[in-house]
Amino acid sequence: MEENVTQEPQQQPESTETKSTPDLNLNDLAALRSILEVAVSRGAFKAPELEAVGKAFNKLNAFLEAVSKKD
Repeated sequence: MEENVTQEPQQQPESTETKSTPDLNLNDLAALRSILEVAVSRGAFKAPELEAVGKAFNKLNAFLEAVSKKD
């Protein structure tokens, strides 16, 4: 006689790693602004790339200035 054996799915043990959300604050954004300034001054970008870098810098700078005025 054949026995039908069904196995219950085994539960995965919970990960010991804590899942956290990425943390980004105004100090991080200010550091990125400084990094962009240094990288441009050292010639890290090619001429065709400078327009995109400049636009990103301007948006970041405008955001940081607007937020600092609210405080």
